Amino acid sequence: MAGQVQSVPDHTGQTDAGADAGGADTGDSDWVSRLADEVVQDATRRQGGTLSRPIVCASGLSPSGPIHLGNLREVMVPHFVADEIARRGIAVEHILSWDDYDRFRKVPGQIDGVDASWSRHIGRPLTSVPAPLGSAYPNWAEHFKAPMKAALDMMGITYRGISQTEQYTSGAYREQVLHAMRERAHIDGVLDSFRTKQIEPLSDSPQPVGSPGSAHADADSARAAELAAQGSGAAEEDDGSQGGAYYPFRPYSLAYGTDDTRVIAYDDDTTELTYVATGPQQQQVTETMRLDEDFHGKLVWKVDWPMRWAYEGVNFEPSGVDHQSPGSSFVVGGRLVKEIFGGEQPIGPMYAFVGFAGMAKMSSSRGGVPTPAEALAILEPPVLRWLYARRRPNQSFNVSFDADLLRLYDEWDALGRKIAQGTAQPADRAAHARSVRTAGRELTATPKPVPYRALTSIVDITGGHPEQTLRILEGFDVNGRVSSLDDVRPRLDGASTWVLTVLPPEDRTRVRTEPDAQLLAELTSDQRESLDLLAAGLEDNWSLDGLTNLTYGIPKVRAGFEITQKKLPAEVKRAQRELFALIYELLVGSRTGPRLPTLLLCVGIERTRRLIGH
Repeated sequence: MAGQVQSVPDHTGQTDAGADAGGADTGDSDWVSRLADEVVQDATRRQGGTLSRPIVCASGLSPSGPIHLGNLREVMVPHFVADEIARRGIAVEHILSWDDYDRFRKVPGQIDGVDASWSRHIGRPLTSVPAPLGSAYPNWAEHFKAPMKAALDMMGITYRGISQTEQYTSGAYREQVLHAMRERAHIDGVLDSFRTKQIEPLSDSPQPVGSPGSAHADADSARAAELAAQGSGAAEEDDGSQGGAYYPFRPYSLAYGTDDTRVIAYDDDTTELTYVATGPQQQQVTETMRLDEDFHGKLVWKVDWPMRWAYEGVNFEPSGVDHQSPGSSFVVGGRLVKEIFGGEQPIGPMYAFVGFAGMAKMSSSRGGVPTPAEALAILEPPVLRWLYARRRPNQSFNVSFDADLLRLYDEWDALGRKIAQGTAQPADRAAHARSVRTAGRELTATPKPVPYRALTSIVDITGGHPEQTLRILEGFDVNGRVSSLDDVRPRLDGASTWVLTVLPPEDRTRVRTEPDAQLLAELTSDQRESLDLLAAGLEDNWSLDGLTNLTYGIPKVRAGFEITQKKLPAEVKRAQRELFALIYELLVGSRTGPRLPTLLLCVGIERTRRLIGH
């Protein structure tokens, strides 16, 4: 979603998120507030003590293939900081540079409508590469931008998108390119000072998690660099060295359309650039262009990035692990932006690796790595935002789509209850506030958030049948009784997608169609008595809470305890487990299954009675 400068009046001197988090009591754990403080202070210094123009926070994404959840951190960190600044009533702009004028480096695997023939486009700008077959978009870059744009809109992220193809081909960077060419010897000298340095191992970089030098931390750092290299234009690390004289500009040839070119001469007075272009059969042609009027080419990455910092006046832009090591683009850019372009390096913390688990069946993306659009088919937008808000940028974390996702939702709902009760910690309140609303709007929320794991069980057992699903949900009371499926959307839709795309077939619940006659014939007298109590109590306890009390209470009552008794001897707890296993066996032919009260609601009173022999 395109957005302009954000500015939200603040008459209290406190941010919305800060207010929810206890204001100044958020302390060191609220990383967003701390970074926003630093950015505002630095921007104020840059502007001579008074903020007379918007603060600029920047992100950059290369639509070279599916933009995955690891790349999303490149957007989320600046978004949260820009949003916090906007909450304070300070003018701020989040810019997102689409690095769509980058070269097409390789053909990604597992892309529908793409085959090996796309290799003939290697070296062309991403906007000059055909979209996958069947795409509604005009080129490769727009095809992969589109789902990301839609996901960012769903997540409430406002930004000003900048197409680098448009910037370069329109001549917007004309003066910056000419200046870089005039200063090419100076640029080469700066780059050369880094080329000759001893590059330290990646493990000596700031560690995302674990103790310094730990095996876990080293593995995370290495994986972070690998993932960053797949999705950010910042990862190409091209300084323009080709042997011989140095030129920081690389043209796309007219003959072949690729950047397989080698500059051999440049005239500062006429701006005429001469280069040799190589074709697919290694044939070569010599071409010329005038940099003051021809715009088919771009600055090499290590020069391009600092040029943009100065051009856009960027105050804040984080980057991945690979950009923070000696000789990398961020480090080199710090000198080039000052010495060549007369600007300042932005505040740029490192962000760490985001891992993934349990997505193989769900994702069609490269290597099974899920995209934000795919995640939002399963997760509500506030929950996806929360995954990034609750971790400092230099902390790695995993996004899991297997059974861990059910535990994630349990944590999210538990945090909501703590906030409602006023018992949540300040940093947790801040992360929650940043997840459910932005400076501009509230995000879509499920009106009656039935537990996610309960919804997955209901969808699993009913096959998603609307009437059956509603019948069962009418037994739930979450912020009031459920009376319509709209009461539990969009969470229900996400749970349905999870069951259909992630839950393995072998883990699906199959309710018996007929009673297990052999098992019923072998029941002990104690088991029969427990099942009698269950059958007798179903109708009067036909709700989630009622069935929970009933199933847990039967062993208590039979042992002589009150149904409300909390502290129980080991033999009663064992009797509860044995009763549950027996009921599961009779209903689904397994000793385990979905939460038993939810399962009973799904099966229904009459069918339950029949399957347990009543």
